[in-house]
Formats: sequence, structure tokens, C-alpha cells
Amino acid sequence: MTPPMGWNSWNHFWCGINETIVRETADALVSTGLAKLGYQYVNLDDCWAELNRDSEGNFVARKSTFPSGIKALADYVHSKGLKLGIYSSAGYKTCTQTQPGSLDYEEKDAMTFASWGIDYLKYDNCFFDGTKPIVRYPKMTRALMKTGRPIFYSLCEWGDMHPALWGDKVGNSWRNTMDIVDNWDSMVSRADANEVYAEYARPGGWNDPDMLEIGNGGMTNDEYIVHFSIWAISKAPLIIGCDLRSASNETLAILGNKEVIDVNQDPLGIQAKKVRMIGDCEIWAGPLSGYRFVVLILNRSKDWTYDIIAHFDDIGLPPGTVVKARDLWKHETLKERYENQLTAIVRPHSCRVFVLTPIS
Repeated sequence: MTPPMGWNSWNHFWCGINETIVRETADALVSTGLAKLGYQYVNLDDCWAELNRDSEGNFVARKSTFPSGIKALADYVHSKGLKLGIYSSAGYKTCTQTQPGSLDYEEKDAMTFASWGIDYLKYDNCFFDGTKPIVRYPKMTRALMKTGRPIFYSLCEWGDMHPALWGDKVGNSWRNTMDIVDNWDSMVSRADANEVYAEYARPGGWNDPDMLEIGNGGMTNDEYIVHFSIWAISKAPLIIGCDLRSASNETLAILGNKEVIDVNQDPLGIQAKKVRMIGDCEIWAGPLSGYRFVVLILNRSKDWTYDIIAHFDDIGLPPGTVVKARDLWKHETLKERYENQLTAIVRPHSCRVFVLTPIS
């Protein structure tokens, strides 16, 4: 009922994945304390299977990289108190063409995943037969339901047919964008495209602007803070995409910001929206449980620092409301009380994030 949190192999490892990396990543989720904060899914992406099915048409784990098999891997991940995710495509092949897809094998593959102990399925959209996603994706929905095992179903059809409009009847999250790349322009463009569908997010069904790039090296620390902050207030899945085994303290500090995670996991489940855009200055805001609001003040300029004003009537606070403000990255409650507006100094390609709690 809240956005999923975990890790996926694709953004950092691409096809260079094996069972040792997956096991060590599960270990790292526990040892870094991220598992206790809610990161529970350890997800294989493309390239985990052999190119050909067995004689009975079943998936076969790639012997060179997963010699112990997926069931043994799931058992290990479960022993750590975590969950294992897997990947397939609603087509005849996966996007790298290195393994078969699940088109026309939905029930067989769903039963295989369930028998292995899979907890999450990312379902891609490559090499299909020309039929629409709204035809192919529900087939896997029915197949997963038929197994009787709870499996989170992540629709990865790239925003092809506006999945936010129908995804809640088919899966648990839906990709509204093409793949993210580890740079500022890609990150903010995915955030913008995802924000359009904010009203469709709700407990049990989430807009997905793709996985996190934090820790992969293509952005500055401030830019990664913006990345994590927007994903969190957007109630997006928080799926880590770096090599956690060697993650820096700065990376872990971003991914492990409990106050920002709490916004993402807030039970009200309402996605924040842009409420003002003035040049490079933006205000994003959304309601939280307990009559609170989260406010993100963003500076998209790469050169200039701005004083940016967040007006409470834009955010949705009633006139005359006095609030206290909690800075989620400085981890401090501001001494001043605010009425009508809050002003923040924001550096280039940076943001400030506050939770506003009414006191009158």
C-alpha cells in the first residue's frame, strides 16, 4: 500500500549480473541499515536466463552466472529478511534479446516465478507481436493472481499508452517514461513527465519515473539530493540502482534519509505536484497524513542562487494558518513560525524540502 523500496541490477551492472553480486547486495542492504529503513526488494533485471527454454518450455537460469538457480537465490535473499524480484518482457524476447520473453507463456512463467519464491516482477515491453499493452499486460496480471502468491507487478511499458490511466486495474506500479540516464537533464525530464499523472497515484498503485541513479557518478551530490527528493515526494518506487557493496558515505546518506523516506511512505499516498513554476524556480507540494504538507523548493538553474518563496495558498494551506517547518535535509525544525509563505535560499541544481505542520 506504499511505494516499493529496494534495489535493481540494471542501472549499474546492465547484463553483467551474477548470483554472487546479488547475494552480496542483499548482505549490503542489511549491513548498511537500508533494509531496516524499508528497502526490501532485491531485483534481477535482464540477462538472468538462458536464451532457450527447456524441453518443457520452462525458463532456465543462466548456468554461467546463476549456477545455483533462482530458487536457491530466493532462499538466500529471504533468509536475510528481504524479497527477490525478477524480470521478463511482454514480448517474445527481452530488450537485450539475451533471454526469452513471456508472451504466450504467461501462466507457465508466473507459476515458475511463484515456485521459485519470487516476490516482484518487472515486466518490460520489447519484441512483441503488435498487440497493445492493454491486451498483453493483463494476461500476466491474471497469471500472477492465479498462482496465489503475492507478487508485486511493475508494468514497464514506458508510457506507451499512458499506463497511469489504466495501470491501477492491472498492476501495482507503471512506468510513465523511457529509461532514465545518469545525468541532470534525463532525471528532471523523467520527473516532469511523471508529474503530469500525479492525480492517478494512490495506495496500491504508483506512478514510476524509473529507478534511482544515485551513486552511479553522473551527477553531483546536490543533484542526487534533488533526484531522491522528487522521487520521494512523487510517491515513486525507491529502487536503488548503484553498486551498494562499494557505495560512498554520501550516497548512503542520501538513500538513508529516513525523514525523506517517511514522506515517500506516508500512508495518505498522495503524490506531490508542481504548484508554481517561475523561470528556473519551482514549488512542488502535496498533503501528508496528520494535516501536514511536504514542500520542495527547486532551483533548476545551473548558474544562479535564488531566494524562492513558497506561498501557502499555492500549497493548499487555508488562509491564516501558522505552521512550523521541518527541514528534511538539515534535520532541524526552524525556530521561526510561518504564516502565508516561506522563503528559502536555494543553490544551483539544488532543492530544499520541508514538512509544514499547522500549529493554529
